[in-house]
Amino acid sequence: MRFTKTIKLAAVALGLTATIASAGCATAEPGPAVKQPTVVLVHGAFAESSSWNGVIDLLNKHGLPNIAAGNPLRSVQGDADAVRSMVASIDGPVVLVGHSYGGQVISQVNDPKVKGLVYVAAFAPEEGETIGELSGKFPGSTLGETLNKVALPDGSTDLYIQPSKFQHQFAADVPNAQAALDAVTQRPLNDRALNGKSGVPNWKSLPSWFIIPTADYNIPVATQRFMAERAGARATVEIAGASHALAVSQPEPVAKIIVDAVKAVS
Repeated sequence: MRFTKTIKLAAVALGLTATIASAGCATAEPGPAVKQPTVVLVHGAFAESSSWNGVIDLLNKHGLPNIAAGNPLRSVQGDADAVRSMVASIDGPVVLVGHSYGGQVISQVNDPKVKGLVYVAAFAPEEGETIGELSGKFPGSTLGETLNKVALPDGSTDLYIQPSKFQHQFAADVPNAQAALDAVTQRPLNDRALNGKSGVPNWKSLPSWFIIPTADYNIPVATQRFMAERAGARATVEIAGASHALAVSQPEPVAKIIVDAVKAVS
């Protein structure tokens, strides 16, 4: 009888131990992994997606997923629709980054996936504003006198920076050889995009970050500071002596502010 009782007690003890161990395993299970935001880079006028190459290299080193979207540069709403479609195809949260006119485009992308906005020498218009109006809001832009116009069959006009003036106007701190290539491969801005009015901007409800080159001849520095303050930017970084081609000439500080934005919204 003693032997039988001992076995029964041992069995009870083992069952209790198994129950405790099982409960411990259940509480130790990890929760679902939080998906890291994808950085969507949107180029502006007189540039192309490869203008982000230096920034992309650095984002890759940080392990941040990213994609450089093709910006059609045809009309504000049409261009925003193209970027919006790109965002819709991405699984998980997104941080939008816009350069120059690309800033106006990202400001029109309303999608719950978008968690933050980064403006790189970029426009952040209010509802009803155009980038042409903002360029003239404060003195300093010399872009107009450098442009070539190409009439299109649909009645609109494409605008290019004259190749001989491209480096000084757009990319003064970019090496000569690279600036010469960029002058040839620049993509034109259609005048419908130049004069297109913004809708209600998403920077009113999303956190934003601004990085400003102080030797920008396309968008006056005063205009960029005004837009950053108006948007309630989380941070505004100024790069002394940098040109409008900030992502090409200064990829390190551009990548850093993007990384900071991603961390803040993650």
